[in-house]
This record gives sequence, structure tokens and C-alpha cells, in this order.
Amino acid sequence: MEDVRAAAPEPLYRVERPVYDEGFLRSQLLHPRTRTPSTLREKLLRHLRCSSERAKAAAFSFLPILTWLPSYPVRRFLLDDIVSGLSTGVVQLPQGLAYAMLAAVPSVYGLYSSFYPVFLYTFFGTSRHISIGTFAVISLMIGGVVVREAPDSMFYVPMANGSSMAANISAVLDVEARDARRVQLAVALTALVGLFQFVLGILRFGFVAIYLTEPLVRGFTTAAALHVCISQLKYLLGVETQRYSGPLAAVYSVRAVLAEIGSTNLVTFLMGSTCIVFLFGIKELNERFKKKLPVPLPGELLVVVLSTAVSYGLGLAEHHGVGVVGKVPSGLLPPAVPELHLLPDLVADSFAVAIVGFSMGISLAKMFALKHGYSVDGNQELLALGVCNLVGSFFQTFAITCSMSRSLVQESTGGRSQLAGLLASLLVLLVIVAIGFVFEPLPQAVLGSIILVNLLGMFKQVRDIPVLWRSSRTELVVWLASFSASALLGLDYGLLVAVAVAIFTVIYRSQSPRAVILGEVPGSGLYVDVRRYEEAVQCPGVRIFQSNSSIYFANSELYVQALHEKTGVHPSQIQSVHQAETKQNRSSARNPSAAPVGGVSHEVVSWSQQGAQLNGQAAGGGQEGEAGEEVFFLGGQAPIHTLVLDWTPVNFMDSVGVKAIKAVLKEYSAVDVRVLIAGCSRALLDELDSLNFFSGVVTPDVVFPTVHDAVLHARRCRQAPPPVPSPAPIDPHASDV
Repeated sequence: MEDVRAAAPEPLYRVERPVYDEGFLRSQLLHPRTRTPSTLREKLLRHLRCSSERAKAAAFSFLPILTWLPSYPVRRFLLDDIVSGLSTGVVQLPQGLAYAMLAAVPSVYGLYSSFYPVFLYTFFGTSRHISIGTFAVISLMIGGVVVREAPDSMFYVPMANGSSMAANISAVLDVEARDARRVQLAVALTALVGLFQFVLGILRFGFVAIYLTEPLVRGFTTAAALHVCISQLKYLLGVETQRYSGPLAAVYSVRAVLAEIGSTNLVTFLMGSTCIVFLFGIKELNERFKKKLPVPLPGELLVVVLSTAVSYGLGLAEHHGVGVVGKVPSGLLPPAVPELHLLPDLVADSFAVAIVGFSMGISLAKMFALKHGYSVDGNQELLALGVCNLVGSFFQTFAITCSMSRSLVQESTGGRSQLAGLLASLLVLLVIVAIGFVFEPLPQAVLGSIILVNLLGMFKQVRDIPVLWRSSRTELVVWLASFSASALLGLDYGLLVAVAVAIFTVIYRSQSPRAVILGEVPGSGLYVDVRRYEEAVQCPGVRIFQSNSSIYFANSELYVQALHEKTGVHPSQIQSVHQAETKQNRSSARNPSAAPVGGVSHEVVSWSQQGAQLNGQAAGGGQEGEAGEEVFFLGGQAPIHTLVLDWTPVNFMDSVGVKAIKAVLKEYSAVDVRVLIAGCSRALLDELDSLNFFSGVVTPDVVFPTVHDAVLHARRCRQAPPPVPSPAPIDPHASDV
């Protein structure tokens, strides 16, 4: 094959045509298609027209299960989906119980959140491999909100000790009232999250996740993992501390745990530490032998079952004071409307949870879709999450998204379709209905160990720092800002700061474009940066300027400033030279004896007095005297007669940018330097037409389709010679061509 390619002749790129400008293209070469604009009534009728085809397409779009279930290959997929669903359900059970602790609600609500949303996603989701359900980051965000709105201090009730009136009175925490209130808040927040996601999905706003860049999300989730780790310390040590929320909550939590570390429950600590070591060992075995094991070892389920049996058999809660899950009611709760009066205080928090949840879900969905060769619809995913959260809130669930660890289990065990998630939800339902009470003696330290071990992947994201340091330091700033703000200020304020920093980096990049002077690679028609490539040669009398940004109100002045600095052609300085020349000529006319020999005048200007550039002659690259002085010759024509603005990177312009460019053309025209524009896209030309750019002295004749067209036009007008490999120094006594 390589011999055939070597023997094949190289394709030639040969085009012979006259130089085109925009005026010629519009009048001779390009003829727009005739289009009859639609009226508003016609547009409305087109969008509102109902037919059987449109109804069918809408139903298939809203319920993707209708597209894949009728053609589901039972023989090839069913067994794999059963194995994958059961394996994922085994992981989902302990994670649901554990993440409910992060959400500050009783553990049974984690089981509800592991059933209803997962069941619904089967009908509305487009990803075949992600596992919907509870997730540490989202659960922690919910927990922060409900603790802020319903702190422990609101639920202390006085209790009298003794029968006399002078008896001591102490305050006791009403745990049932506190948990009931926090469940109401979590459910109301979830309903609002689902409403936001559903409405954004209807409005086709699936693109909003792109504003949460990958460095931002990874820094944010790493900080969230740190918060989760700190929140679980009290369960691993068996100490009672207040749960904090808001700025510096992590610092206050660590300080509270350290203050109580002397009262550590050794049995709790021993059990939690043992479970962490065991789970790490199981994960290492699963990773090392994943190609040999038919399904991953269910380490989390084994830990839950064994620790529950040990706790029940030894009476750890009664005899050793080990904290346990407590009462787990069997069966499902009847549907109930969320407390609507709580919604106004939760709007900002719910929007943050909605965007973070969707961004995590769609990123994982796209990753698996790319790996397995299918596509996912971002808008439909947003709708699916909205339905799962909104409908689930009527059944006492808290907000969900997909989990990386469970999704990897579902994918690695051979999951082929959304049916695997359905089977996982049915396994959770079986536990809720039949054997939920079995988990009542489960130690909280075990759930904490499960949470901590599942954070390992998030903590590994710290490895991004050296990678970003080498590849993109701007993105490193976003990562560090997202992590630092989220770790110190809390996840809600931290997310706002991270988004603000990400937007600032976009502004910074638009305010700091890279401007270069282009030169021709001889004989190729290609133009590249003259400072970067030694083959690039500048055309005599022509400077080609390129800036890799659009031109609008925020950077139009910077564009003009870079144009002056890079080309070395300053209209104001050229005018000053002309005025000085005119003044000197008048003086010579009044005093002929002072006229210079040969009719050529020159002036020696000190470097300190004239540290600028003059019409293409760099301040450090001109003719220098022995004392470091630069000679500017007054009189004669300017060495640079044409500037070409390469607008290939320009995507758009606004009215401020148009005014700035028209002012530039006018300034250079006054000093006999012509400005040509090259490389405009047709969309940009349409914008220029709508902004009345081609009016007055600016005509389409100054716009060329390519840089080479503009350069050839400039040579023809000035009859300039072709470029030479090394530019010769300018002879002040030679006449300009």
C-alpha cells in the first residue's frame, strides 16, 4: 500500500484567474439565490401545523424508548442487560443509603431516589450506559441547602428533669421534626430543579452546559469531594458535631471534629477503617483482574451485608454506642405535592443544582456515546433529568444525576441499553418493599467508608494541575479558582466565582489577541508569521497584518493599537514628519544659503527622544549611528504604501468596530497609505453590509477574497517587484517605486 502511494504522483494545485475583489465578485461572479421571505403568518403556520408525521416524530423524540424497544435484539442483548442491571443495582443500594446522609435526610429517601428516577430515565433518556441516581456532589449541595434552611438550632425543645418547679431544664434536639422539615426542603428543591431542567429542555437550552468548562467542573468536583470527605469524618470517628454550611464551612467542620477527637468511639473508628481498607482492596482486585472477572466483585454490598450482620449480632448500637441507620420503613410512600411555599427561598440553589447535575450527566453520556458509536441528544437528556426530578419529587426523592462509578460498572459488565437501568431500579424496589428493615442496624461509619472510597476518582483529578501547567495555564487558573472558591466559600458561592473567572478568561483572551505580520512563502501563495518561519518573506512596500480575534466594542481600540505597533506605520507620526518637512522647506525658501547639498534633508533624532516606529522602520532595526541614534529621513514617499488586513480569523463585528476600521482607512488615506481587507467570510460581509460599512470612501473594491489577491493587487498598483528572500536596507538617496 505504501509503495502504491509512493508511486502515485503528487496532486497539483494550479489555478489561473484574474485578481478578484469584492466589487467584481458581487457584480460578475456571485449571484445570490432569489428567496421569497416568509411572512410571520406563514412561519407560525409552518411551526404549528399538525400532522401524523409531526405527531409521531414528537412522540419518538419525547419518548426515546419508542425508537429502540420495538427493535430490541432480545437474544443478543437481554442476558448482558440482566447481568449489568443486577450488578449496577447491587452498587446502587449502598450508595443510595450513603448519599442520603450527605443530603441530610433519612437513609430510606436515598433508596426512593435510587428507584423512581432510574425507572423513569428508561423511558425518557437517550444514553445506554449512564447510571442515573444519587451522586455525592449533588447530594452534598442539597445537604448544604437544607442544613442552612433547617439548622439543628431550630429544633431544640426544652425538657424538665425532675418533678419540682426548680428542676433543671435542658434542651433536647427533636430529631423527627428536624428530619421531617429537611425532607420537605429537599423535596421542594428537587421539584424546582426538575422544573428548571424541564423548561430549559423544552426551550432547547441543552447548550448551557458548555459554559461549565471541563477545568471548571473538575476543579469544582474535586472541591466537592473535599467537602464530602470532611463531612464524613464525624461518622468515621463516632463523634457528634454540628453540620455547617456556607463560607468556610469546611474549616469550621474540621475544627469541630478536632475539638471532639478526644471522645472518638474506638469501635466505630475500627469498623470504618476496616471497611475502607477492604473496599480499596476489592477495587484494586476489580481493576487488576477486570478482564478475567465476568462481573466486578460487589465489595460495597459485601461490606453492607457483613457489617449489618456484625452490628446486629453484637448489638453495637446498644452496647458500644455505634451510630446506625435506624428505622427504615418498608413499602413506598403515597405521592404528595411538594411544599410550594418553600420554593421562593430555593430558586438560586435549585438553578445551580440543575446546571451542575445536567453538566455531569451530559459529559458522561457523551463520553460513553463516543466510545460505543452512538449519539445522545443534549436537549432530550435535559428533559429526561427534568422529568426524573420533577415527577420523583412527588414521591419524596431528592435531586439526582448520573454517577461515574455506577456508570463504569454498568458499562464494564456489558450493559447494552437502558433496560439495564430498569432492572437495577427493580432490584432497589424489591429491597424497599420487602427487606428494607434489614438495614436498620447498618453502622453509619460503613456508609461513610463507602462514600470516601468512591471519592478516589475525584481526588485523582488533582493530576490535572501539572498537565494544565504544561498545556494551558489559562485553564489552570480556572481549575484552581474553581477548586479554591468552592472549597473555601462553599459549593454555591464557589460555583458562581468559578463561572465568573471562566467568563473573565474569555474576556481576557479577547482583550489579548495575538497579532502578527504575515509574509509570503515564495511561490506558494501561502502567508505565515514572519517572526516564526524563516521562509516567510515580506513583500516590499506591503505589510500584512493579522489579529486572531473579532473586532467589536471591547477590543477595537486594541486592534488599532496593535496595527500601528506591528506594522510600524503611524499616521500621526507620518503627518508630523510631513509638517516638519514643509516647515523646513519654507525656511529654506526664505534662506536659500541654508539649503542642504543635493536637495536632500535629514535629521538625526536621539533614541530617547524618538522611541517609536516610523512607517515600517522598527525603532530597533533602522540605521543607527555610533552614538545609538536613529536617522529618520524627511521627504520622499513612505516606504510602506499598502496595508493588508487579514480578516480570516474575524468572526463578527459590531458598529463600534466598523467605526474604528473606517477611521483607520481614513487616517491612512490621508498619508497616502492604502488599506486593503482580505479573507472575509460571506457571513461577515453580510454583517458589514447591514452596518453600512461600504459607504463613503469605503467601497467593496478594497475587499479581496484572499490575502494573495490583495497582495497581487497592491503590486500591480505600485508596480512593485516580487518578494526577495532578504529585505535590503532602504537607501535614503534612492527613489521609491
